[in-house]
Amino acid sequence: MSSLAAKGLEIQKKRAAAVSLLYNLVLTILKLVAAVLTGSVSLLSEGVHSATDVVASFIAFLSIRAASVPPDDEHPYGHGKIESLAGLGESVLLLMIVVYIVFEAIQRLILGASVQNLGIGLWVMGISSISSLAVGIYVRRVGLETQSVALKSNGQHLMVDFWTSVGVLFALLLTQLTGWRQADAIVAILLACWIAFGAVLMSREAIDQLIDRKIPPDEMAAIERILNETQGCLSWHKLRTRHSGHVHYIDVHIVVPNDWSVVQAHDLADSVEKRIQAELAPAHAVIHVDPYDPLKSGI
Repeated sequence: MSSLAAKGLEIQKKRAAAVSLLYNLVLTILKLVAAVLTGSVSLLSEGVHSATDVVASFIAFLSIRAASVPPDDEHPYGHGKIESLAGLGESVLLLMIVVYIVFEAIQRLILGASVQNLGIGLWVMGISSISSLAVGIYVRRVGLETQSVALKSNGQHLMVDFWTSVGVLFALLLTQLTGWRQADAIVAILLACWIAFGAVLMSREAIDQLIDRKIPPDEMAAIERILNETQGCLSWHKLRTRHSGHVHYIDVHIVVPNDWSVVQAHDLADSVEKRIQAELAPAHAVIHVDPYDPLKSGI
């Protein structure tokens, strides 16, 4: 990947993170004000959930800037794992809010509190549903294009916001149409379960990157295909991969004829590195060359 293309990806990431942060800040204020006016626990849970999204968006915004800092003497592999840490932090925030939502909902079920000023809540949640879907699709798309864990986590937050907003909207409509006061708290508990499920998935992805889990099978297959198709590469072994931020790291040993010159072996290794890096961009590949040894091959 060229430096110009890499710079373009960083600009995309920073713009998406800024949009997410500003959007969540405005939406949080609207939801919390509406929660106070209506007394709805499901709307309150949405407001607090959005407040954690503000924190999460801020973390994503900072982590993307920090992760984009070039490698240095102290961090020769770059700072990409800052994004993974941010993704893990966001999932922990979600799990914390789940506990709060469930506690508040159970309290309301016991006390039997009612919801007031339903019209305000309906308008706020209607606007929230539509806007969360639009912003969530945008942020998640940028996250997928740039392979940013922080943005993908943030986009997941926003998509969860869409579904939870729809759920709260349904609960408020049900309350208005039927007068069933428990609907508000029951929907809040169901939303908490959904939020917890998404948080667990996000935490797993972040942990996989932090412990250097290998890259996905389809990308592993692409590397193996390149190695198998390379003329002059008699065999290969010790293939290792990992992911840091949005960058793939690959190293592998290739076996070349033992009568090749150093220049021939170097040129082949260099061409393999370039093919892998182009296929899995952004990626960094290191190829180690081994001469063919009949004794080791069993021949």
